[in-house]
Amino acid sequence: MPSQREIRRRIGSVGNIKQITRAMQFVAASKLRRAQDSTLAARPYSDKLDEVLADVAAVVDPEQHPLLTEEREGSRLIVLFTSDRGMAGSLNTNTIRFAMQEITGTTDDLQVVTVGRKGTAAMRRARVPLAASFDGFGDQPAFADILPLARLISDDFLAGTYAKVHLLYPAFVSTLVQRPESKRLLPVKPNPDTATGIPGRQFIFEPNPARVLEQLMPRYVATRLFQAVLELTASEQSSRMIAMRNATENAQELIDDLTLTYNKVRQSNITREMIEIATGANSA
Repeated sequence: MPSQREIRRRIGSVGNIKQITRAMQFVAASKLRRAQDSTLAARPYSDKLDEVLADVAAVVDPEQHPLLTEEREGSRLIVLFTSDRGMAGSLNTNTIRFAMQEITGTTDDLQVVTVGRKGTAAMRRARVPLAASFDGFGDQPAFADILPLARLISDDFLAGTYAKVHLLYPAFVSTLVQRPESKRLLPVKPNPDTATGIPGRQFIFEPNPARVLEQLMPRYVATRLFQAVLELTASEQSSRMIAMRNATENAQELIDDLTLTYNKVRQSNITREMIEIATGANSA
């Protein structure tokens, strides 16, 4: 059985860990509110952009813009979004496991672009071909941060390097639920269900629908990528907050167990000393 000094040392160590996890929990909670607000605020913009794209695409021949061409046979690109840091529960593990299922379940020639160090390290360990890797965009990502990635993906797709591009990221459902999702980015397939307003054929476009679409498509690609980054940020902070809260509670339970053990050892030592004193007195 450990001594009282060893138990006190362990209680102190666990107490220090508890302070750290509690502080990380509060920091993640403060960042979560901002990330959640940004994510929820950006979703209506993305949905409205889908609606506008569907209106314009309704009057444009898909052959007039290469990003609207039908999906063809060829190489596939997966853009994998993970966090740079750990201590976020099972968020990265679930996302990477989902990505590996996507990778092993396809027969296409495949490459991956990673956003986040955790995904980069996992893909390298699995020897998955990496086309490029980006570090994360921080706790407050800006739309301008995503433009180099959007330009890289669009240029490679237009050059024929890839026939299709999919985004794979943890979607923010709620504080307790973050679900990995895979969504097609390119070629763009306008969703007619989003066109809830006036049908596209009743609009008059200036100078013409093709020019409008030409300006709209890069914004669409960048917006979809930025939405994935926002979903990742909110998911990361919520997962980290829950993980640190669980760690704090576990640390408190361990402190309680160690305190009980300490009291038992202390009582046992006191009893033994009393017996020794009584035995010595009787011997005298």
